[in-house]
Amino acid sequence: MSRRRTFAVALWVLCACLVPATEAMAAKRTFGLRPLQIGARGHDVRVLQDFLTRWGVKTAIDGQYGPVTTVRVKLWETLTGRPVDGRMSLEDSAELRRAVEAGEHRPAVAPTAPADGAVSGGTAPDTAAAAVPAAPVATASAPAEEATLLPDGTAVAPESAPEAVKLIIAAGNAIHDLPYKYGGGHGNWNDTGYDCSGSVSFAFHGAGMLTQALDSTGFMSWGDPGEGQWITVYANPGHAYMVVAGLRFDTSGRVADNSRWHASMRSSSGYTVRHPPGL
Repeated sequence: MSRRRTFAVALWVLCACLVPATEAMAAKRTFGLRPLQIGARGHDVRVLQDFLTRWGVKTAIDGQYGPVTTVRVKLWETLTGRPVDGRMSLEDSAELRRAVEAGEHRPAVAPTAPADGAVSGGTAPDTAAAAVPAAPVATASAPAEEATLLPDGTAVAPESAPEAVKLIIAAGNAIHDLPYKYGGGHGNWNDTGYDCSGSVSFAFHGAGMLTQALDSTGFMSWGDPGEGQWITVYANPGHAYMVVAGLRFDTSGRVADNSRWHASMRSSSGYTVRHPPGL
């Protein structure tokens, strides 16, 4: 065997050994060495999920940074007064690690009764229907200002909105441009697309108000009757959508606007009108 060929074979063997080693190293990434966002997987994502749970935002530990983990990160960002984008920057990771190691915990909130249709349950993986921590629901009051629709199709909650409304908007932003998928979001929070009622359910799930998705018929009897002051749900046997702080969250029109959030309204004729208690 020539020297050149021997060298080539040795190089091939070395590379073959390095590939699985590299994959193994990736699976054991230390939390805080890379930014994390939706789509990320690995040991550092598991550590993130564990830290969130220890801090007080219960999160399934499955190593997958899906839509549900994104909502949990947004909840942590909201409760700590950080910019809300659902991503863990290196600075965010360092702050979360510091807080957990210092024994800091989520501020206590007064318990609230679940809305009709909420289902109790334990923590499940990010790829399954997971229970979420209850979010405080403020007493209803007329909105002092409306949400803002940004050019990228996401919404910004008004400062005067109750925390639950801010969390619903944050959850809606996590799936605002995902495709319509019949049955999407039902039985699997971390889905590739969401239908009308699955989208509304996901948003309420992000605020701890639902642990199981409802279909459009289910929303016809959910909550309290009539329009809400912050949130109003419109449902009939074939469709469901809602208006949150003046913006319509609706799969209808998603293709045209490239978002489920819309500044325009639509006729509510033929729909049952409901709202979450206290909102």
